[in-house]
Amino acid sequence: MSAELVNLAAVDIKGNLGAVAYGLAAIGPGVGIGVVFGHSIEAMARQPEAMGIIRTNMFLGFALCEVLALLGLVVPFIFK
Repeated sequence: MSAELVNLAAVDIKGNLGAVAYGLAAIGPGVGIGVVFGHSIEAMARQPEAMGIIRTNMFLGFALCEVLALLGLVVPFIFK
């Protein structure tokens, strides 16, 4: 095999690893968002009078989980 083919293979693998890393980084926030919304709906069903505070905390938890997904998208571009 020539050196050019080996270098092309290394570049191709490196690009695929970034996609795999983002795929793995998206698993955690996806699970977190599901847990946040599931438990907040359960809490609202149990205590409807606290719906305002629960909804506020639900959207705060959603935003924090979503930041993790965005960081997972940006980090492979920063650390090439």
